[in-house]
Amino acid sequence: MDAGGAKGKQKSDINVTPLIDIVLVLLIVFIVMVPGLDKATKVVVPQVVVQNKPTPPDPNNILIQMDQDGSMTLQQDKIDLQGLKDKLPEAVMLQPLNYRKVFLKVDEDVKFQAMVDVLDAIRVASNTAKANSLKELDKFQGQDGGDTKVAVSLKKRPAAATANVG
Repeated sequence: MDAGGAKGKQKSDINVTPLIDIVLVLLIVFIVMVPGLDKATKVVVPQVVVQNKPTPPDPNNILIQMDQDGSMTLQQDKIDLQGLKDKLPEAVMLQPLNYRKVFLKVDEDVKFQAMVDVLDAIRVASNTAKANSLKELDKFQGQDGGDTKVAVSLKKRPAAATANVG
């Protein structure tokens, strides 16, 4: 080992031999490890199932549809306004508290007054269900009977069906 240069001074050169040894050892390690890392894992991708059947309505959701001819359906049963007023409170009572929902689909040609009558029937059914729930829940202080939320959507006909022929 040469610790000094000419005239007893230290050398300023770096000894690269240990560095080359370490790099060669790492190169050999990586060469040995690479074939083990090359194996691919087989993945099973889920397939999309297309169903042509419409899904049945959720029993916890109440769906009222109003057609342009004035007919109504509650879930899938044809019903008139008086029948709706009679059956709706019972249906709302079956829903859990604070998750009471009624979906109202209205055709674009339904008269406004008919839609207001149905909304009023929903309001009365909600109040009836709320009052009945309060009677049953008097032991639970601080809870109310749960208001019914109403979502209204407008059913539009295709543009070809609404175009004037003339």
